[in-house]
Amino acid sequence: MILNQVKNTKKLILGSSSPRRLELLSQLGIKPDSIRPPNINEETKKLELPKDYCMRMAKEKADAIVVKSDDVLLTADTIVCVGRRILGKPSDEDQAREFLKVLSGRRHKVITSVAVKYQGKLLERCVISTVKMKNISNIELDAYVSLGDWKGKAGGYGLQGYAAVFVTWIQGSFSSIIGLPLAETSALLSVAGIRVLK
Repeated sequence: MILNQVKNTKKLILGSSSPRRLELLSQLGIKPDSIRPPNINEETKKLELPKDYCMRMAKEKADAIVVKSDDVLLTADTIVCVGRRILGKPSDEDQAREFLKVLSGRRHKVITSVAVKYQGKLLERCVISTVKMKNISNIELDAYVSLGDWKGKAGGYGLQGYAAVFVTWIQGSFSSIIGLPLAETSALLSVAGIRVLK
C-alpha cells in the first residue's frame, strides 16, 4: 500500500543520496522537496567509539548543508560495527568478502543517527539495533559478492537485499537497520513542523 503524499507548508531537504532513505520516507507519505547530499570527510578519529562517530557524521552532514531558516533538513548516518571496529562501505569485492567473514556466525550492531535542522536548531536521535548472521559458507559468500549487492552498503550488506538470507535474528528497529528509524524520524520531523501520515 502506498500512502498519499503529505502536503507540507515547509520545505523538506534530504541531505542524503541513499535511495533506501528516500524509499523509507515514502512510507511516511513524504517526498522531499530537494535532495542535497553533503560532501564531508568521513574518516574516524583516533579512539572514537562507533556511536560517537555515527552521531558526529549525522551532525557534520547537517552542518555542511546551508538551508533557509524556514526549511527543514534531514540527514542521517548508518554504520555497522563489531565491538569498536566500524565496518564501512566496502571499497571492492575483497573488502566486502572480508567484512562478511567478520560478520558470519556472530552478532553485530547497526547504528543509525538522525539529525533534523530547522530554525537554527538541531534535533538528534541515535538508534542502536543488533543483528545476528548465520555461518556463511564460502560458496554463499562468493555467490553474494558476485551479485554486487554489497556496493554502497555499510558492512557490505543490506537487510532489504539478498543478504537477508544470512540474517537469523534482529533486535531493534528494522527500518533503522536499513538506514532510517521511522518512528524516531517521524517524531523529529513532527517537532520541526513536517506533517507525517496525515
